[in-house]
Amino acid sequence: MVWWVLVAPALGTLRQADAQQRSLDGQWQKMQSLQAQAQALQSQPKIGHDEALRALEASVKQGLGASAQLNVVGDRATVTLRNTPADALAEWLAQARVNARAIPSEARLVRNTSNPTDPAVWDGTLVLSLPAQ
Repeated sequence: MVWWVLVAPALGTLRQADAQQRSLDGQWQKMQSLQAQAQALQSQPKIGHDEALRALEASVKQGLGASAQLNVVGDRATVTLRNTPADALAEWLAQARVNARAIPSEARLVRNTSNPTDPAVWDGTLVLSLPAQ
């Protein structure tokens, strides 16, 4: 009875300790990486609305080309996507966040499956918040 109540649960916990430690170490490293990214973004100098808009316009032309259309009203920019490759969209979003300080506030994306052999492409709209004027 002592074995089942006291010893067996402790041995089970001891057997799982190494796996849990490795899992927690991996989570810790990921959190450290995310913290470093957040600190790098926070340390960047602030930019004005006009500069952010120019950077966003340039990134849309370079990163998304003809598959995207940009419409800006105040401090909100709407990007309309048509057949935009997933990898180009992911790269562009990261670039827009860093260079234009544009933060996605809304996303309405649908995967375009008209040709299943093509890589993933997206249609829809993204609304980004720009730095205030």
